[in-house]
Amino acid sequence: MDINYIALLFTIGFIGSLLSGMLGIGGAIVKYPMLLMIPPLFGFSALSAHEVSGISALDVLFVSLAGVLGFRKGGLLNSSLIIVMGVAVLFGTMIGSFGSSFLPDSAVNLVYGILSLLAAIMMFIPKQEEIQVEEVTFNKLLAALLAFIVGIGSGIVGAGGGFLLIPILLLILRIPTHMAIASSLAITLISSIAGSAGKMITGQVNYSVAAIIIIAGIIAAPIGAKISQKMNTRVLQSILAVLILATTIKIWFDLL
Repeated sequence: MDINYIALLFTIGFIGSLLSGMLGIGGAIVKYPMLLMIPPLFGFSALSAHEVSGISALDVLFVSLAGVLGFRKGGLLNSSLIIVMGVAVLFGTMIGSFGSSFLPDSAVNLVYGILSLLAAIMMFIPKQEEIQVEEVTFNKLLAALLAFIVGIGSGIVGAGGGFLLIPILLLILRIPTHMAIASSLAITLISSIAGSAGKMITGQVNYSVAAIIIIAGIIAAPIGAKISQKMNTRVLQSILAVLILATTIKIWFDLL
């Protein structure tokens, strides 16, 4: 593999995973379009949507684990929330991941575009004032149902679903921002177990590219998690909203 190609892939993986650790997302919302669009701009062969979804699924598994480890001492991992939504998203992701092998590249990209659009809309809906971490309660049935639906869509595109889980946690379940970011990474980790297994079994993973992205992610995600704990919640929400919106516009521009 060309050294310049390796350096480019490492850069993509590092930037995406740094944001992942900061914002509680698996990183696929950043890396999916970057892996599709950037290599051809530098004269390298384009990766297919199925290859990118497979790489993303395996990468999210390792990046989410690294991010969760970065939050393990902050008291922000809500075990009840993680178990309820984690189990539901696991089954949804399993269905989406295996089913994706029967879809054409255009359909995988379309699902990604729809998911990112929904996330963008939710991020720009005004939020109520946050409650204290100690006062957190949530509707477990609603949380499980939403996680299952997210799992199906994220399983198709190889994402852990963090970019959809975060707005759901903030807007619908009213989880405080820092707890939502930390817990989302743990839920995404559970989701990615089924997602990566499905992609691997159906032969959708380019392992040489995935290895480079994963190594970069393992380095960058804990750094992002530490930065997140020191940042203002409004700043974190704004960064995530802008990131999701920009990605959504780009994906739909290419689809149309």
